Amino acid sequence: MPPLATLVALADPTRCRIIEILHEGAQPVHVLAGHFDISRPAISRHLRVLRQARLISEKKVGRENRYALHADRLKPVGDWLAGLTPASKPMPKPKAIAKPKPASKAKPAIVVAPAPIPPQTPVPPAPKPAPASAVSQMGFDF
Repeated sequence: MPPLATLVALADPTRCRIIEILHEGAQPVHVLAGHFDISRPAISRHLRVLRQARLISEKKVGRENRYALHADRLKPVGDWLAGLTPASKPMPKPKAIAKPKPASKAKPAIVVAPAPIPPQTPVPPAPKPAPASAVSQMGFDF
């Protein structure tokens, strides 16, 4: 069974980059935010997803929160992917791509101009109906 929570957390390129940065060592939020063109609240949301997947932890050091990577929690993903990779088959050699033949001189295409559109004659407006004669309040004309 694939480690879905971890894969979901790693499905975003920003979170993958955060993992790469934290691989070098624990960092506070402001240092992480300096690597991206997004707001600190957006970085905090990404950090929350990674914390919920238990890939990183948060530790209060003085006035700042430092985030550290738990690289051992990535091992199930590597194991799962390794199980999908054929172990004994060598990689196939890429096939040689044939060079394209030089283009022969093509005959110029014949261009046909569209037929001219005949001018339309204006349509006179419809006559206005004559005003109705007086009708009683009941709606009947006796």
